[in-house]
Amino acid sequence: MVVLVVLSLLVALLAVAFAVLALRRTASGPRTAPVDALPEDVHGLRQEVAALRAETRDALRHLAVVRYDAFGDMGGHLSWSLALVDDGGNGVVLTSIHGRSDSRTYAKTVAGWTCEQQLSPEEEEAISAARP
Repeated sequence: MVVLVVLSLLVALLAVAFAVLALRRTASGPRTAPVDALPEDVHGLRQEVAALRAETRDALRHLAVVRYDAFGDMGGHLSWSLALVDDGGNGVVLTSIHGRSDSRTYAKTVAGWTCEQQLSPEEEEAISAARP
């Protein structure tokens, strides 16, 4: 009878050992598959980031506003110049000059951080401030 009990205990211990090994294999199995796929995922993400950067190069994402008094007898900094440019310095400078009886608005094209038309000091300051 003692021999039968000892054999039963040995069989039970072997069964537990096999169960533990099987659990370890199944637990570690799924973890290795995504890690192996990770370089492909990272490569794909890098391609997407590069594509997004290429798309945003032409976006007017750099801007600066300069407020000032265009005339000495007026206060409140109601006149302003706004530079809107992309990464290459291409865009526009908008200027609004506020006077007592009227306001005037001007738009000048900017290409490569320069302008063909003559710029006011405030417009030059706005372009410089918009430069990254």
